Amino acid sequence: MTTVVVIDDEAALCRALRINLNARDYNVKVATDGASGLATVARERPDVVIVDLGLPDMDGAEVIRGIRGWSTAPIIVLSARGNETTKVAALDAGADDYITKPFGMDELLARLRAAVRRAAPADDEPVISTDEFTIDLAAKRVRTVAAGEVKLTPTQWQLLEVLVRNRGKLVTQRQLLHDVWGPAYSTEVNYLRVFVAQLRRKLEPDPSNPRYLLTETGMGYRFEAMTEDRLDAN
Repeated sequence: MTTVVVIDDEAALCRALRINLNARDYNVKVATDGASGLATVARERPDVVIVDLGLPDMDGAEVIRGIRGWSTAPIIVLSARGNETTKVAALDAGADDYITKPFGMDELLARLRAAVRRAAPADDEPVISTDEFTIDLAAKRVRTVAAGEVKLTPTQWQLLEVLVRNRGKLVTQRQLLHDVWGPAYSTEVNYLRVFVAQLRRKLEPDPSNPRYLLTETGMGYRFEAMTEDRLDAN
Protein backbone atom coordinates (compact mmCIF):
# COMPACT_ATOMS: atom_id res chain seq x y z
CA MET A 1 0.00 0.00 0.00
CA THR A 2 1.34 3.43 -0.99
CA THR A 3 1.74 5.76 2.00
CA VAL A 4 0.99 9.46 1.52
CA VAL A 5 1.67 12.15 4.13
CA VAL A 6 -0.50 15.27 3.74
CA ILE A 7 0.81 18.43 5.45
CA ASP A 8 -1.98 21.02 5.36
CA ASP A 9 -3.95 22.99 7.96
CA GLU A 10 -7.23 23.09 5.98
CA ALA A 11 -9.41 20.54 7.76
CA ALA A 12 -11.95 20.19 4.95
CA LEU A 13 -9.24 19.60 2.34
CA CYS A 14 -7.47 17.03 4.52
CA ARG A 15 -10.76 15.22 5.08
CA ALA A 16 -11.49 15.16 1.33
CA LEU A 17 -7.99 13.91 0.52
CA ARG A 18 -8.18 11.19 3.17
CA ILE A 19 -11.57 9.95 1.88
CA ASN A 20 -10.58 9.98 -1.79
CA LEU A 21 -7.14 8.46 -1.28
CA ASN A 22 -8.28 5.81 1.18
CA ALA A 23 -10.95 4.77 -1.35
CA ARG A 24 -8.11 4.10 -3.81
CA ASP A 25 -6.08 2.04 -1.32
CA TYR A 26 -3.62 4.76 -0.31
CA ASN A 27 -2.50 4.85 3.34
CA VAL A 28 -2.95 8.51 4.35
CA LYS A 29 -1.33 10.29 7.30
CA VAL A 30 -2.24 13.93 8.00
CA ALA A 31 -0.25 16.66 9.78
CA THR A 32 -1.62 20.17 10.28
CA ASP A 33 1.63 22.13 10.70
CA GLY A 34 5.21 22.03 9.52
CA ALA A 35 6.82 20.67 12.68
CA SER A 36 4.43 17.73 13.02
CA GLY A 37 4.68 17.21 9.26
CA LEU A 38 8.44 16.78 9.42
CA ALA A 39 8.09 14.39 12.34
CA THR A 40 5.41 12.37 10.52
CA VAL A 41 7.52 12.07 7.38
CA ALA A 42 10.53 10.92 9.42
CA ARG A 43 8.39 8.36 11.25
CA GLU A 44 6.27 7.03 8.37
CA ARG A 45 8.85 7.09 5.53
CA PRO A 46 6.05 7.83 3.00
CA ASP A 47 6.10 7.12 -0.71
CA VAL A 48 4.79 10.63 -1.48
CA VAL A 49 4.41 13.88 0.48
CA ILE A 50 1.73 16.48 -0.26
CA VAL A 51 2.44 19.86 1.35
CA ASP A 52 0.80 23.27 1.48
CA LEU A 53 3.01 26.36 1.49
CA GLY A 54 0.84 28.40 3.89
CA LEU A 55 1.32 26.48 7.13
CA PRO A 56 0.68 28.07 10.55
CA ASP A 57 4.16 27.59 12.03
CA MET A 58 6.54 27.81 9.06
CA ASP A 59 6.62 28.28 5.33
CA GLY A 60 6.04 25.14 3.31
CA ALA A 61 9.31 25.70 1.44
CA GLU A 62 11.14 25.26 4.75
CA VAL A 63 9.34 21.96 5.26
CA ILE A 64 10.34 20.86 1.76
CA ARG A 65 13.98 21.65 2.45
CA GLY A 66 13.82 19.76 5.75
CA ILE A 67 12.44 16.66 4.03
CA ARG A 68 14.79 16.92 1.11
CA GLY A 69 17.74 17.04 3.49
CA TRP A 70 17.44 13.26 3.94
CA SER A 71 14.62 11.88 1.78
CA THR A 72 14.13 11.40 -1.95
CA ALA A 73 10.37 10.81 -1.62
CA PRO A 74 8.38 12.79 -4.23
CA ILE A 75 6.92 16.04 -2.89
CA ILE A 76 3.81 17.59 -4.43
CA VAL A 77 2.92 21.17 -3.46
CA LEU A 78 -0.73 22.16 -3.09
CA SER A 79 -1.00 25.93 -2.74
CA ALA A 80 -3.26 28.87 -3.38
CA ARG A 81 -0.14 30.84 -4.31
CA GLY A 82 -0.04 30.63 -8.07
CA ASN A 83 2.59 33.17 -9.08
CA GLU A 84 5.62 31.98 -10.98
CA THR A 85 8.16 33.19 -8.40
CA THR A 86 6.57 31.10 -5.66
CA LYS A 87 6.41 28.03 -7.88
CA VAL A 88 10.06 28.35 -8.83
CA ALA A 89 11.08 28.81 -5.18
CA ALA A 90 9.17 25.66 -4.14
CA LEU A 91 10.68 23.61 -6.96
CA ASP A 92 14.16 24.92 -6.15
CA ALA A 93 13.61 23.92 -2.51
CA GLY A 94 13.10 20.34 -3.66
CA ALA A 95 9.45 19.90 -4.67
CA ASP A 96 8.77 17.61 -7.61
CA ASP A 97 5.39 19.00 -8.69
CA TYR A 98 3.13 22.00 -8.01
CA ILE A 99 -0.67 22.17 -8.12
CA THR A 100 -2.52 25.44 -7.60
CA LYS A 101 -5.68 25.54 -5.45
CA PRO A 102 -8.50 25.11 -6.29
CA PHE A 103 -7.79 21.90 -8.14
CA GLY A 104 -9.61 18.86 -9.45
CA MET A 105 -9.28 15.59 -7.56
CA ASP A 106 -8.73 13.70 -10.82
CA GLU A 107 -5.76 15.93 -11.61
CA LEU A 108 -4.24 15.38 -8.17
CA LEU A 109 -4.69 11.62 -8.45
CA ALA A 110 -3.02 11.61 -11.87
CA ARG A 111 -0.08 13.67 -10.54
CA LEU A 112 0.14 11.36 -7.54
CA ARG A 113 0.26 8.24 -9.72
CA ALA A 114 2.94 9.85 -11.90
CA ALA A 115 5.04 10.76 -8.84
CA VAL A 116 4.88 7.19 -7.55
CA ARG A 117 5.90 5.82 -10.96
CA ARG A 118 8.87 8.17 -11.22
CA ALA A 119 10.11 7.56 -7.71
CA ALA A 120 13.13 5.30 -7.48
CA PRO A 121 13.55 3.06 -4.43
CA ALA A 122 15.88 4.73 -1.95
CA ASP A 123 17.48 3.83 1.36
CA ASP A 124 16.52 7.06 3.10
CA GLU A 125 18.17 7.38 6.48
CA PRO A 126 17.28 10.54 8.42
CA VAL A 127 19.78 9.96 11.27
CA ILE A 128 23.41 9.13 10.51
CA SER A 129 25.35 7.75 13.47
CA THR A 130 29.09 7.43 14.04
CA ASP A 131 31.11 6.62 17.14
CA GLU A 132 31.66 10.33 17.80
CA PHE A 133 28.45 12.08 16.68
CA THR A 134 24.99 11.76 15.14
CA ILE A 135 23.56 13.87 12.31
CA ASP A 136 19.77 14.30 12.13
CA LEU A 137 19.14 15.41 8.55
CA ALA A 138 15.41 15.94 9.07
CA ALA A 139 15.81 18.13 12.15
CA LYS A 140 19.10 19.66 10.94
CA ARG A 141 20.88 18.91 14.19
CA VAL A 142 24.27 17.48 15.11
CA ARG A 143 25.14 15.98 18.49
CA THR A 144 28.54 14.75 19.62
CA VAL A 145 29.12 12.12 22.27
CA ALA A 146 31.49 14.42 24.12
CA ALA A 147 29.73 17.79 24.02
CA GLY A 148 26.08 17.27 23.09
CA GLU A 149 24.42 19.46 20.47
CA VAL A 150 26.81 21.27 18.14
CA LYS A 151 25.92 24.67 16.72
CA LEU A 152 26.65 24.95 13.01
CA THR A 153 26.33 28.05 10.86
CA PRO A 154 23.95 27.73 7.86
CA THR A 155 26.92 27.41 5.49
CA GLN A 156 28.60 24.77 7.65
CA TRP A 157 25.35 22.80 7.74
CA GLN A 158 24.82 23.03 3.97
CA LEU A 159 28.35 21.77 3.33
CA LEU A 160 27.96 18.90 5.80
CA GLU A 161 24.56 18.01 4.37
CA VAL A 162 25.88 17.69 0.81
CA LEU A 163 28.72 15.44 1.99
CA VAL A 164 26.47 13.30 4.18
CA ARG A 165 23.85 12.82 1.47
CA ASN A 166 26.66 11.50 -0.73
CA ARG A 167 28.36 9.52 2.06
CA GLY A 168 31.01 7.13 0.90
CA LYS A 169 31.32 8.95 -2.43
CA LEU A 170 33.77 11.56 -3.66
CA VAL A 171 32.11 14.98 -3.97
CA THR A 172 34.18 17.20 -6.23
CA GLN A 173 35.29 20.67 -5.24
CA ARG A 174 33.24 22.15 -8.09
CA GLN A 175 30.07 20.35 -7.01
CA LEU A 176 30.45 21.42 -3.38
CA LEU A 177 31.09 25.05 -4.31
CA HIS A 178 28.14 25.05 -6.70
CA ASP A 179 25.72 23.40 -4.27
CA VAL A 180 26.69 25.45 -1.20
CA TRP A 181 27.75 28.85 -2.52
CA GLY A 182 26.41 28.91 -6.08
CA PRO A 183 27.82 28.74 -9.61
CA ALA A 184 29.67 32.06 -9.29
CA TYR A 185 31.99 30.48 -6.68
CA SER A 186 33.03 27.35 -8.61
CA THR A 187 36.76 28.21 -8.39
CA GLU A 188 36.90 29.45 -4.77
CA VAL A 189 38.57 26.33 -3.36
CA ASN A 190 39.83 28.30 -0.34
CA TYR A 191 36.23 28.50 0.87
CA LEU A 192 36.17 24.71 1.08
CA ARG A 193 39.43 24.48 2.98
CA VAL A 194 38.24 26.99 5.57
CA PHE A 195 34.80 25.48 6.13
CA VAL A 196 35.92 21.84 6.09
CA ALA A 197 38.54 22.77 8.70
CA GLN A 198 35.80 24.37 10.82
CA LEU A 199 33.64 21.23 10.59
CA ARG A 200 36.58 19.03 11.53
CA ARG A 201 37.26 21.13 14.63
CA LYS A 202 33.63 20.69 15.69
CA LEU A 203 33.17 17.00 14.80
CA GLU A 204 36.43 15.13 14.48
CA PRO A 205 38.09 13.72 17.65
CA ASP A 206 41.47 14.54 16.06
CA PRO A 207 40.98 17.30 13.45
CA SER A 208 44.54 16.96 12.16
CA ASN A 209 43.91 13.27 11.38
CA PRO A 210 40.29 13.23 10.20
CA ARG A 211 38.36 9.98 10.25
CA TYR A 212 35.01 11.14 8.84
CA LEU A 213 35.58 14.27 6.71
CA LEU A 214 38.24 13.06 4.30
CA THR A 215 40.18 14.98 1.65
CA GLU A 216 40.70 13.52 -1.80
CA THR A 217 43.73 15.59 -2.77
CA GLY A 218 43.16 17.78 -5.80
CA MET A 219 39.66 16.38 -6.33
CA GLY A 220 37.27 17.00 -3.45
CA TYR A 221 36.00 15.56 -0.18
CA ARG A 222 34.28 12.44 1.09
CA PHE A 223 32.23 11.70 4.21
CA GLU A 224 32.67 8.29 5.82
CA ALA A 225 30.32 7.19 8.60
CA MET A 226 32.19 4.06 9.61
CA THR A 227 31.78 2.92 13.23
CA GLU A 228 34.24 0.74 15.11
CA ASP A 229 31.88 -2.25 14.74
CA ARG A 230 31.76 -1.85 10.98
CA LEU A 231 35.52 -1.35 10.79
CA ASP A 232 36.05 -4.56 12.76
CA ALA A 233 33.63 -6.41 10.47
CA ASN A 234 35.62 -5.31 7.45
